[in-house]
Amino acid sequence: MLEMHFPWLEIAILLPLVGGLLCLRDRLDRGRMISLVITGLTLLATLCAWQDFLSLHQTAAHDHWYFAHKWLGDQMLVIDELSAPLLSLATLTYLVTLIATVKAKSRRFSYSGTMFSLSLLMATLSSRESWLLVGLLALGCVPPWIELRARGRSTRIFTLHMGLFLTLLCLGWGLLNWQGSTYLSTGLLTAAVLIRCGIAPLHCWMTDLFENATFGTALLYCTPMVGVYAAMHFVFPYAPAGALRLIAIASMVTALYASAMTLVQREARRFFCYLFLSHSSLVLVGLELSTPQGLAGALSMWLAAGISLTGFSLVLRAVEARLGQVTLDRFHGLYDHMPDLAIFFLFTGLATVGFPGTFGFFASELLIDAAVHVYPIIGLIILLATALNGIAVFQAFLHIFTGVKRDTSVSIGSQPVERIAILIMSVVILGGGLIPQPAIASRFLAAEHLFEQQERAQQPTQATH
Repeated sequence: MLEMHFPWLEIAILLPLVGGLLCLRDRLDRGRMISLVITGLTLLATLCAWQDFLSLHQTAAHDHWYFAHKWLGDQMLVIDELSAPLLSLATLTYLVTLIATVKAKSRRFSYSGTMFSLSLLMATLSSRESWLLVGLLALGCVPPWIELRARGRSTRIFTLHMGLFLTLLCLGWGLLNWQGSTYLSTGLLTAAVLIRCGIAPLHCWMTDLFENATFGTALLYCTPMVGVYAAMHFVFPYAPAGALRLIAIASMVTALYASAMTLVQREARRFFCYLFLSHSSLVLVGLELSTPQGLAGALSMWLAAGISLTGFSLVLRAVEARLGQVTLDRFHGLYDHMPDLAIFFLFTGLATVGFPGTFGFFASELLIDAAVHVYPIIGLIILLATALNGIAVFQAFLHIFTGVKRDTSVSIGSQPVERIAILIMSVVILGGGLIPQPAIASRFLAAEHLFEQQERAQQPTQATH
């Protein structure tokens, strides 16, 4: 494995860590500015890491680690075809969320906790050492838990599910290292991944988090889809076909169930939670297709859903900052007050369901085409879930932005920082739709690399049989 030219991954991890320490003293305006600058620099570091990796023409490369190379070895920080775009996407999600966090929400939003969670996320997406990855996944649960406690909300549901996830993950990986790939070890790992991904009926922790934590914290904890990343590392290379089939079936049921639930929600947060859950479940469906096209479609859906849902959530947070938690049981009539936010809401909502001209269109096409050729029923379920999500998005648009004009004593129009975030996400969504070839090619290479890892990991098992 070649070494990158500069320690970009190290910088991407250390910068948010330093930013979190600085934000501990300055919680409001100065803390917001510090976090914005640090996150912007972190995004630049991840983009440089991606470009450095591409220049090496390798399937993976390790970081040029300066401070701990002698103790941690070459495998500590690694970038490959799978993680390279995920690092930049995750940082972009943090950046636009911070940009769109207006002063009204600053007192409830923890900038230091956000910086610490970003540092942990960068380390998680860069780690190849399995036990270290388990530890990072455990530490990643801490910032949301601390916020729930600080807000005086119950942590019981979140603690129970994340504790069970980590327990099953440790037991499964320990057994796999001790006895090799067995039905027990892969079963434990599969159950752990299903919990972390919020697959029904183990999804109540996600709705609870969106209801009780700040919208920004819940969004940043769920949107990077770390559970899917854990599935790619702990389950896909070692699990037999039966375990992958179980994940795919549970994910299909969840995708259809969540898309149906979006139609009947009366609170915007729960509506977004189920919309996200439907899309994240579709990513796991590609594991069962066992073809490069199917897995590439799932990985592309991962990127497309992350980008479009981040933009979609920005509008919901902006409306919530003005009205409080938004209900969908009446028509709010906000279009005349914030037409740019309304247009962006509809644009990103359509992008989530693969509207032509967006990157989601190509991701959906890849996944559905691969599914129809392998299991036609899977393709039909994906189409049905997508159609229901589209109806739900348009229904939410009508409830929030149409109806009798709302009378207000102060201006509730969009602010400059929100328009900046909208512009950034619009460029990314349209750019991915107009020039999809680089991202699609990258996802095919990542899929081929994952299949190679699966073949290498299962060779000892096949030899023993």
